[in-house]
Amino acid sequence: MADSNQPPDDFFNQFLDDYFAECEEHLAVVRRGLLSIEHFVGRPEIDTAQLDELFRSFHTMKGISGMVGLTQAEQLAHEMESYLRVLRQGEARLTKDGFDALLDGTRLLGDVVEAHRVHSSIPDIANSVVALSYAVNNSKTDSAPKQVETATNLSEDKREWRVLFVPSKERSEAGINVNTVRSHLSSRGEIIRTTPLVDKGDVAFEFVLATAASESDLADLREQGVTFSLIERTPATVSGPSHSQTPMASVRVDLARLDQLMLQVGELVVTRARLEQGLKSIRTTVGPSSWRQLQEINVALGKQLRDLRNDVMRVRMVPIAEVFERMRFVVRDVAKETQKRVDLELSGQETEIDKFLVERLMDPLLHLVRNSISHGIESEEERLNAGKTAVGHVFIRAQTSGELVVIEIGDDGRGIDVEAIEESLGRELQTTDGEINFSELLKVISEPGFSTRKHADRASGRGVGMDVVSRSIKDLDGHLSMRTEPGVGTTFQIELPLTLAIADALIATVAGQTFAIHRSSVQEVIEVDADSVKVFENNEIIIHREDVLPLVRLSSVFNLQGKKQGLLNAFVIGTGAQATALVVDKVLGLREVVVRSLPDPLTAVPGVAGATELGDGKPVLILDIGEILDSARHVSISPRT
Repeated sequence: MADSNQPPDDFFNQFLDDYFAECEEHLAVVRRGLLSIEHFVGRPEIDTAQLDELFRSFHTMKGISGMVGLTQAEQLAHEMESYLRVLRQGEARLTKDGFDALLDGTRLLGDVVEAHRVHSSIPDIANSVVALSYAVNNSKTDSAPKQVETATNLSEDKREWRVLFVPSKERSEAGINVNTVRSHLSSRGEIIRTTPLVDKGDVAFEFVLATAASESDLADLREQGVTFSLIERTPATVSGPSHSQTPMASVRVDLARLDQLMLQVGELVVTRARLEQGLKSIRTTVGPSSWRQLQEINVALGKQLRDLRNDVMRVRMVPIAEVFERMRFVVRDVAKETQKRVDLELSGQETEIDKFLVERLMDPLLHLVRNSISHGIESEEERLNAGKTAVGHVFIRAQTSGELVVIEIGDDGRGIDVEAIEESLGRELQTTDGEINFSELLKVISEPGFSTRKHADRASGRGVGMDVVSRSIKDLDGHLSMRTEPGVGTTFQIELPLTLAIADALIATVAGQTFAIHRSSVQEVIEVDADSVKVFENNEIIIHREDVLPLVRLSSVFNLQGKKQGLLNAFVIGTGAQATALVVDKVLGLREVVVRSLPDPLTAVPGVAGATELGDGKPVLILDIGEILDSARHVSISPRT
């Protein structure tokens, strides 16, 4: 009788969630492992420890895929496991074809699992299976060094084999049954264990056979419907004193549950803000002693909420290496397609970012890396003629800066042909001092359909890359910038908040309206005397730290009647030549805010990233500083109330 509190379908769905999560973990291990053994291609030696790790991952994926009935994934993992087995046993060397088959099989295995997760059609695995079988059968060599069997309880000349026999009517009529199979196995070695089980709905028998026979010596058993695989031993199975197993120190949690937990923390932050507003309203009605006690409670509550928020955020954080390592495969594939030699440099893989952002960062990075190789890196001949090395260089770097994660993707290629773009546009993309206006250039190349190529290829399409990147980064409340130099290369910079749920924000007012600005966007807050503002070529500037600092008035951006005289406040955004002062009437202070997105296109306003409230029930707009500064001198944005 089924448990009414836990329907079988719900249980299986939960099991599937665990399956997909575990596959993701093993595929990440496999990708790193494969790239680490690539330099052993064609060499007599190989890193056996890395092979062991790869073998364990494929073996586990084969088992759990069989449990969920995903036979394509099970078969693919089995074929790759078989190839790794002959490599581990020293019966073969790692060949280029074999390595390519492992790479393609891993990519296809990920596609099969993903297709099963989203309920789409499963990719055809036939070609990959043939390639892997070919690799197994054509990479064997008598000169390959034999690996020494260690970590086993058997004598040195014996190994354990897992043998599976599935009875059938046809085999029974041919005189092949479990007794005849047991007899044949006994003649080859010692049967340690026999276990009846159910295999894909059929009754089967699993034998564990200890024998000195090799795989080729057992090959004739396949004619009786028997399949077998070597039981691998690891140092953990060495005989010795037994120890109680240590419980796992981690658990797998569904991201939706963490989202819900963060949402609850956000609600607590809003409630605490309302409490603070209420305390201000009763200050004159309570005695000093009671007021101090209430204030102490309020401060303690604020600290506890901040600690809770930080703890929840840490739970959601994962290393960005999860994305970076996949880019190695992208670089390898695109370089192969374009027939270029490319070296990839990764740094900052330990940088942590919200899991929500990691999953949505994959596509933008994919497009930028592909564009770096396809558009940026020159051919070997062109690079040598330009005095460069034959091998192109692509780098991906990550680091944290306050509450921001900064990611740079760049190359040492030909750079963007600005003159060609200007010619196609019929106008110049330069600032008043003759420098390239990178902000305007980025807008142009991010227009849907824009491309400098006349023909599409596999590595780079026609105007579908930068548009996707720009839109994806904006959807993540991030900021995209770039710089390029002809003959030197191009670098794109992505700035993303560590998390999208709760943030520290500076609160400011303009013409009686309240706005919030992410604290991570602001370098400093300064006072500006209206009389010290100068006008230069229709732009307002001030002298700040013995340098010229351009001004942008938030009142002008939103067409509000802000203060014109007296002392004003300004947020200094950016550094160096890119620094700009965003002028407001008054800065109220720093607050912790809950970020609410505005997904409805009817409520979308340029320069507005979201909304929040400060405890009084009134909505407060959160500004998109990057967009405001990019368009301030060209666009007048209508206010919203």
